[in-house]
Amino acid sequence: MGSGAGSFLKVLLKNFDVLAGPVVSLVYPLYASIRAIETKSPTDDRQWLTYWILYSMITLIELTFAKLIEWIPVWSYAKLIMTCWLVIPYFSGAAYVYEHYVRPFFLNPQTINIWYVPKKKDVLSKPDDILTAAEKYIEENGTEAFEKLIHRSDKSQRSGGFIFDDDHKYY
Repeated sequence: MGSGAGSFLKVLLKNFDVLAGPVVSLVYPLYASIRAIETKSPTDDRQWLTYWILYSMITLIELTFAKLIEWIPVWSYAKLIMTCWLVIPYFSGAAYVYEHYVRPFFLNPQTINIWYVPKKKDVLSKPDDILTAAEKYIEENGTEAFEKLIHRSDKSQRSGGFIFDDDHKYY
């Protein structure tokens, strides 16, 4: 019986990357993602959404370069270590990689457009632009002025699209 347990342990250690990989890269992130959806905090939502983006990118790279990756003997261990760094909340690796590498690539208008599709306005930056403009307006004019602006906007929707100010000018 002693040698049976020893050989089981050898098999377990020899195939650690094969066994731990799915647990680290799929089982725990699925559990954590479901928990994140059920909380009101946007921070954990961002962590797990960015993780799934990066996991998808890693999977695409693996599928694309499968023949080349076969020649890298430590790939499975390197991938396991990298996935642990992305997954473990203490490191927040997924958020770090997204903020420093993925997001700037998609939000920077000077980046090379690999799909050769002409860019009009970057769709991803639009909500940030609106929020930034609103914050700047409040900073310059105050909260009351912003509330009046919103109130005027509501009136314009009811009056056919024109906004009239106190001097009866319309916009």
